[in-house]
Amino acid sequence: MQQLPRKGHTMKDYKKYFIIPADPAEVYLALTNPATIQLWSGETAEMSTEPDSEFQLFDGSIAGKNLAFEENNKIVQEWYFGEQEEPSVVTIKLHPHKNGTSAELRHTNIPDEAFPDITEGWEKVYFGNLIAFYEEE
Repeated sequence: MQQLPRKGHTMKDYKKYFIIPADPAEVYLALTNPATIQLWSGETAEMSTEPDSEFQLFDGSIAGKNLAFEENNKIVQEWYFGEQEEPSVVTIKLHPHKNGTSAELRHTNIPDEAFPDITEGWEKVYFGNLIAFYEEE
């Protein structure tokens, strides 16, 4: 059987749920307000809830474009990874949970070579720091 030539690199998708000990309105604010992002991440952030605005997190190590927002419910962003044919899209949906908020993360089209760093970043740095921030309160 002949294999079709692959264009560029292979891409992966990542989906995971994180339980955050704060209500969805607080978590939404923590993910969209630059001052709050700086509190839990410890790094500067540029963020706005305007669709089509550019954002930068963790002192510029994550950059992209905000695509859509549903207040206290959903955030959709495009993350930049150099030149990519298909955009890498991050969707975070916030659901009320008995222990606070269940954050449903879906990140599509992650370049193969970036996948281990990105998944570890989501777990330890992004949601890891956010969860620790609320657990300390």
